[in-house]
Amino acid sequence: MKIDFLFSTDFYGMNASELSHTCMHLLCTAGEGSFVFNEHCYHIMKNDLVVISMPDRVSNLAAHADMQVEWFAADYRFLQNQLPSNNYSIGGSISLNQDPVIKLTDEQARHLLEDFHRLRDRLGERHLSFYQELMGSLCQTMMYDIFEAHAQRDATDAHTDRTAYIVKQLMELLSTGISRTEREVGYYAERLNVSPKYLSATIKRVTGLSVTSYIDRHTVPILKELLNDERLSLTQIAERMNFTSLSYFSRYCTKHLGQSPSAYRQSLQPKKR
Repeated sequence: MKIDFLFSTDFYGMNASELSHTCMHLLCTAGEGSFVFNEHCYHIMKNDLVVISMPDRVSNLAAHADMQVEWFAADYRFLQNQLPSNNYSIGGSISLNQDPVIKLTDEQARHLLEDFHRLRDRLGERHLSFYQELMGSLCQTMMYDIFEAHAQRDATDAHTDRTAYIVKQLMELLSTGISRTEREVGYYAERLNVSPKYLSATIKRVTGLSVTSYIDRHTVPILKELLNDERLSLTQIAERMNFTSLSYFSRYCTKHLGQSPSAYRQSLQPKKR
């Protein structure tokens, strides 16, 4: 069973298999513990924040008797859709895959706990008409608080090796909006003068995610923007985005928006009371 949102204080529950599609945000509030991620062991203590996508990759959890944590997990794709594609979250996610622990100040930890508790307190309100939008707004606040702390951590980091260069160049290409018409890995590999296999392996190794996931991450906001423009027909949008057929365009929308393009447009209309 997939879980869209979950709050817990159980450290040993953070790598449960049902959380494999989520992004985990765990704050240590007392004591200390450790875990293994990407073959590295991390030791955490009070005010340490752990941010990990697909936390089922975590292993070897160990906690001292006095350790206390609070964590919030949310569907990874849902979180991605809450923010513009060209914001800090993309670079941040790459860095966090290499080192998922951020040391917070007391003030930053307090703000983050407040974010967690606001989300926790609204989890059971699925009956609300705008539940997804409400949770999305609260998740945005949490993520920006995390970005602020993370940006301070990485402010002095310098990456000069070739793999980091390839990742940076791919992100710069995608930030131009080229994925509106170009969504094949081979296109980006050719632009970067590497093979598709090398590009895929490099991005996966450095970020933990696929090239396609980053292409889609930049494409979905473009798709939404075009669908929001009522002057454009679905056929015109499909042509602008270089889809080979209207049915392929519809399948892409359904996969990434959770509904057909016509249904998505209908959802934008004010609900009748």
